Amino acid sequence: MKKHERADFGKITNYPIRERTNKVKIADFADVGRYRVTKNIADLMPKQLKASDFKSIVGHLGAAAKHNKGVIFAIGAHVIKVGCSSILINWIERGIITGIAMNGAGAVHDLEIALIGQTSEDVEEEVKTGRFGMVEETAAMTMEALRAYPDMGFGQCIGQYILDKKMAYADKSILAACAAKGIPATVHAAIGCEITHIHPLTDGALIGGKSFEDFRIFTAMLKTLTGGGCYFNVGSAVILPEIFIKALSAARNLGDDVRDFTAVDFDMTMHYRPGVNVVYRPVTTGGKGFRITGHHELLLPLLYHLYENGNW
Repeated sequence: MKKHERADFGKITNYPIRERTNKVKIADFADVGRYRVTKNIADLMPKQLKASDFKSIVGHLGAAAKHNKGVIFAIGAHVIKVGCSSILINWIERGIITGIAMNGAGAVHDLEIALIGQTSEDVEEEVKTGRFGMVEETAAMTMEALRAYPDMGFGQCIGQYILDKKMAYADKSILAACAAKGIPATVHAAIGCEITHIHPLTDGALIGGKSFEDFRIFTAMLKTLTGGGCYFNVGSAVILPEIFIKALSAARNLGDDVRDFTAVDFDMTMHYRPGVNVVYRPVTTGGKGFRITGHHELLLPLLYHLYENGNW
């Protein structure tokens, strides 16, 4: 039987460990001792991988707010459903967030929260008998709001309606906070995706027209990102990333040099569209993109905490 050649490890050349370049150093470790003095969670975050990225995001957010650049949050409905509205509302009221975009389901939950302080039905149970999505008030009020303000887009209509109706929990509404502050809040409906579309009073043309108005408002909003703004896509895997890339192209085509901004995707899993349409493609001509995978009810409070503690 033929004996195959073996590498002679005895001839390998070694070198001292102190001559090696290392990617991990104790200076990067979580500093428990310092945390016990400062009580600042940033001291528990290693200077490694996503922890380092997260602190960089906070730094970009802080710089954007300091220099009056646009800070836009595009959110899926889950952000509202897990109880993070109050975080965004606080930043809206203080002028840190300068624009909001949400999908149609976000408007549903935001309106219901303002109306009764509750939202999110048991879909698995209600769909068995065809009751899922069939509540009266949500769709009826949405249609009433869209008709009441002819010169407003979808998001502003809902926010102003909540304020004008003096709903019991208006202070918990993101759209109402934007309307009160006078900053743009856009709603991007997808026909057939929201419970408000299965109702006797539903006017698809009105929904489409108002949502298109918001797409134009959203496109104009993007110019505020230029030169240091921050764009956050939080919990939208398809609709808002697709809207963002089209609106960005339209804004640039119209002459707005929307470049050199920070793009961030927060979501529970990594999806294709947020990766390419938010984090990568938009910043190839300048800026920085970040992806952090995790639950909104953890990531948004952490972002708020680090910003509020001056970790930027």
